Amino acid sequence: MGIFNKYAALSAALLCLGAVPVHAADLQEAPVVEVQQFGGWYLRGDIGMSNQRLDKLDYFDFATPEVFGWHDKGDFDSGITGQIGIGYQFNDWLRADVTGQYRGKTEFSALDYYSNPSNPSNGSGTNEYHAKKSEWLFLANAYADLGTFSGITPYLGAGIGASRNTISNFTDDNVLNNGGGYAGSASKWNLAWALHAGVGIKATDRMTIDLGYSYVDLGDAETGPAYNLNGTTRNQPFKFKDITSHDFKVGVRYAF
Repeated sequence: MGIFNKYAALSAALLCLGAVPVHAADLQEAPVVEVQQFGGWYLRGDIGMSNQRLDKLDYFDFATPEVFGWHDKGDFDSGITGQIGIGYQFNDWLRADVTGQYRGKTEFSALDYYSNPSNPSNGSGTNEYHAKKSEWLFLANAYADLGTFSGITPYLGAGIGASRNTISNFTDDNVLNNGGGYAGSASKWNLAWALHAGVGIKATDRMTIDLGYSYVDLGDAETGPAYNLNGTTRNQPFKFKDITSHDFKVGVRYAF
């Protein structure tokens, strides 16, 4: 055999040996990696605390005395809130939900003073007001998720909807003149809106812990017609103007 033929035979043998692993690798099946997918829908539940304010308590004849003012314009105690909702995650950056929230009863108190020098028989005195307030709040919300860092996703959002504000147990005590009055319970629907901020903390593939803050504008509320202690009435309610709240809540979002 010539030198050329020897090298040709050797080259062919080496090529065949090199091809064996390739064919063996081709015969092996590539491992299948199953990626579990979840839909965009999620359920949510939250509990929290409200910290409420109002612009003023108003009544049609507050300006009747020549001198009228407030020792205490009035405020609400903090209260418990509970919320449920359903939402949809459109992508990594945008989601939306609708929520229904019950805001538990909170105590209200205020103290005014009045005098009427031009009518001494009307005298002077103070009125101490007490009431309880609760709401049902329904909102449609949209959120922008601002990116995920080590499983933590900060977000901003806004919502708009309606609030049903209820005032009950309203009393007006004029201790100095042994007088006063009361009013029946009443509920009022209002346009409501909210601004949200918070963080989502990924607990599992499906569950996210939500730590959130909301500024909520609940609109107005009012009592039923007010009565004096002797039973007379002018068929006018006391009005709670521009109720707002700083809410803090913790909750869970569960994807399915």
